[in-house]
Amino acid sequence: MAQFDSIRSAAGARTAEIDAGLRAHMNKVYSTMSVGTLITFLAAWAIAGLAVTSDPANAVAQLSGDNYLTNFGYAIYASPLKWVIMFAPLAFIFFGFGAAAKRLPASGVQLVFYAFAALMGLSISSIFVVFTGESIAQVFLITSVAFAGLSLVGYTTKKDLSGMGSFLIMGVIGLIAASIVNMFLASSAMAFAISVLGVLIFAGLTAYDTQRIKNDYLQMVHAGDQEWLAKSAIMGALSLYLDFINMFMFLLQLFGNRE
Repeated sequence: MAQFDSIRSAAGARTAEIDAGLRAHMNKVYSTMSVGTLITFLAAWAIAGLAVTSDPANAVAQLSGDNYLTNFGYAIYASPLKWVIMFAPLAFIFFGFGAAAKRLPASGVQLVFYAFAALMGLSISSIFVVFTGESIAQVFLITSVAFAGLSLVGYTTKKDLSGMGSFLIMGVIGLIAASIVNMFLASSAMAFAISVLGVLIFAGLTAYDTQRIKNDYLQMVHAGDQEWLAKSAIMGALSLYLDFINMFMFLLQLFGNRE
C-alpha cells in the first residue's frame, strides 16, 4: 500500500486520471472473474445433468436411490478418466495459461480464461451429485459475502500484505500435497483439518491478491505498458477466481448437506 501511495503522489496532476484508470481496471478484473465463475457453475450443473439419470434403462450403474449414472457419468466419475479430469485444471494453470498470456493478445487470453472456467466446471461437477442444491446455493452466498469483504479489505487497507504471499503459497502447496495423501488415507479428521486450513489460506489470498493486482496496475501505468495492462486484468481475474472457487469448495466440504 505504501508503494501505491508513493507512485500515486509522484503522479501529481495525473492522480485523478490514475484513480479513474484503477477503478476501470478493477471493474474489468471483477467482471471477468464473475463471468468465469458463472461459466463454471453453469457448466458443472449441465455436466451433472448429463451424468445422472432417473431412468435405469439408460444407466450403467446405480448411484443412490432413484439416481443412476449414465455412460458419460460413469466415465467422468467412476472410470480412471476421473483422475485426468480432476488434475486437468491444475495442469492448465501450471503449463498452459502462462504461455497463452505471453503469446496471445488480450482477447485471446480472455477466451482461454473462459475455456479454463468451463474445464473447472467439468472438474467440480460432482458437487451437484454429492450435495443438495439448497446447500450449494447457501454456501455460494456465504462465499460471495466473505469474498467481497476480504477483497474490500485488500483494496482499502494501508497495511502492506506482500509479506503474506510466500507464506500463503507454501500453504497452498501443502494443501495440495495433503489432499493427495488423504485420497488414499480417507481420513475424515484430516479432511476436516484440510478444509479449515483451506478456507483460512484462500481467505488470506483473496485480500493479498486484491492488493497485489492494485499495485501491479500502478507499476504498469508508471512504465507505460498498455499492452500488458489489458492482459494483467485477466490474470488478476484468474487469481481472484481461483481464490473464490477454492474457498467455496472448502466451505462446501465443511457446511454442505450431502444427498
